[in-house]
Amino acid sequence: MFRYAITSRALFPGDEFQRQAALVGQASRWIADGIDFIQLREKDLSGAAVAALAREILRAIALAASPAKLLLNSNADIAIATGAHGVHLPSGAHELSPAEVRGLYAEAGLPAPIVTVSCHTLEEVRRARDHQVDGILFAPVFEKAVGGKIVTAGRGLELLHAACLAASPTPVYALGGVTLQNASSCLDAGAEGIAGIRLFHDI
Repeated sequence: MFRYAITSRALFPGDEFQRQAALVGQASRWIADGIDFIQLREKDLSGAAVAALAREILRAIALAASPAKLLLNSNADIAIATGAHGVHLPSGAHELSPAEVRGLYAEAGLPAPIVTVSCHTLEEVRRARDHQVDGILFAPVFEKAVGGKIVTAGRGLELLHAACLAASPTPVYALGGVTLQNASSCLDAGAEGIAGIRLFHDI
């Protein structure tokens, strides 16, 4: 089972410096635990701060001689500047295409990047497959509740299964409300692995 961890320094206490330090510490624990992918997703940080975090995580990966891959959320320019392994593209017409990301990496003389995308519908899944992305995060699989109230309805395991069939041979990672308890049902539906923010927070 592939594991795709997504960062969120908002889950840590303290001031900004402490939260960023805790994020790096969390990433180091993920690397030691054998997490396959780490997506650096700190959308409100400056480019310089994202780059600094990326370099620290890449350094931890190198020191551990780990096969873990670091992907930057949207920031292809920062990913290239830091030598990150790839880019995650949220769904949206304003985003770069996978081909554009690959072209930018090639122009920089870097190895071909890993490109993953977020998908919420079967149409988006088919489009991502046709773009030959390296992985699809399909979400939300399960509903999200806050204070006992459902704030996001889940797409469900049947649609996850349909997404996996539509994506083939591109791997699909289940995202949204995934827990250690329901992860096996995602794999049974055809997912190659699981993705999440809080899911891996305690590792």
